[in-house]
Amino acid sequence: MIRDKASFGRPKTGPGKTGPGRTKPQTAEQAAAEALAHPGLAARVAAAAIIGDVIQGGHTLDEKFAAEAAPSRLAGLAERDKGLARSIATAALRRLGTIRLALSQLVEKGLPRNCASLEWILIAGSAQILFLDIPDHAAVDLAVRAARLDTKSAGFANLVNGVLRNLIRRRDEFLEQSDPLEDDTPHWLAARWRRVYGEERAQKIAAAHRDEPTLDLTVKSDAQAWAEKLGGRVLPTGSVRLAAHTPIPELPGFSEGEWWVQDASAALPARVLAVKPGERVLDLCAAPGGKTAQLASAGAKVTALDRSAERLKILAANLTRLQLEASVAVGDAAQFKAEPFDAILVDAPCSATGTARRCPDVPWIKKPGDISALAAIQARILDHALTLLKRGGRLVYCTCSLEPEEGEAQIAALLRRNPDVSHERIDPVALGLPAQAATPDGDLRLLPDLLPDPDPRQRGLDGFFIASLKKLG
Repeated sequence: MIRDKASFGRPKTGPGKTGPGRTKPQTAEQAAAEALAHPGLAARVAAAAIIGDVIQGGHTLDEKFAAEAAPSRLAGLAERDKGLARSIATAALRRLGTIRLALSQLVEKGLPRNCASLEWILIAGSAQILFLDIPDHAAVDLAVRAARLDTKSAGFANLVNGVLRNLIRRRDEFLEQSDPLEDDTPHWLAARWRRVYGEERAQKIAAAHRDEPTLDLTVKSDAQAWAEKLGGRVLPTGSVRLAAHTPIPELPGFSEGEWWVQDASAALPARVLAVKPGERVLDLCAAPGGKTAQLASAGAKVTALDRSAERLKILAANLTRLQLEASVAVGDAAQFKAEPFDAILVDAPCSATGTARRCPDVPWIKKPGDISALAAIQARILDHALTLLKRGGRLVYCTCSLEPEEGEAQIAALLRRNPDVSHERIDPVALGLPAQAATPDGDLRLLPDLLPDPDPRQRGLDGFFIASLKKLG
């Protein structure tokens, strides 16, 4: 069983070999004509290419589906096809280990050498057969056609057909034997979670990452009224969770700026900071702006800092839609200079392993060494943030990581370095969370399985760590 590598078996033959049943490659003109003639084919081709970009190239899904992506895999696609391509790629990455395990048993002798696109086509086709509401015949037929479009994989179109048809026949077998921690989590990350959280909790975390979440919203006021209007419900934490996916701009209240999209966990750090009207507040690493909007909505005078000018453009556009104001600054959070602030929110760059529910690409593009490197950056940002905080001022630190080096250990080290900082306990119950969300030191450790619900789309939240600090007077 090979899950953390780019292929699932050793190659047997090269793509240049021919044999019975092999398909002659098409010319570029023929390929383009076929793509136009078969609805949904272009979306499958795009999805397969993006799966390869993520697994082999280390790109994020958001990056590959951004309008400015280069090269663009979505050029010329209608919005519906872009949505389909994203659904396929997301499902494939969410259950990548299960898919690879199945394919390793169906292609026992391995894939042809120098034909990486064949693996991505098979993974995309398998995701449709195993996890999406797409007719089996369409998934197989369009995967075969996608293989024929690539000169390197065209000779193996019949292999694609046979493998996917066998997958259909053995679908229940593969799904029943699949384990969320053992199969759909990279080995190094599964080992980490077992060590940190124990076998039982690690299994629950991995199982929660298999669930496709719906949208959470933060509303300006009257969460219950907006939940009823949008067909959702109010979570114990105060966020509104929708029942179904609808294009965001089409939802009531979007154009009027009555709410913004924000995971329930991500909405809690600003609540912990509890800013007051008129306070000067610094939001470090602020883009895309959900926490900035919360702080500004509470009446604070907010400075939103981020090192990415492009991401700050998104933040500024969001604030304009929401009719909220904040000062926006481009800069390094570890070097920014300003007069001391009453309160600071540090949403530090991190491994983001707590976001795998919404970002299933994260576990497959991160590496073990990323955690220590990011922890060092977080420490520099925290130390500098304290120099920007008034005596008696408050600082909330958070990361969307499940790793203790980026949470509990980070705060423990900061307190050892800074004796003039006090560690403030957070009451999870006051935030609508169960008491077990608190760590022994009084921080919040939110795990993806924390909010149970019979409906898989309605349960869970992003993994987060949140700590509250105060600079002594």
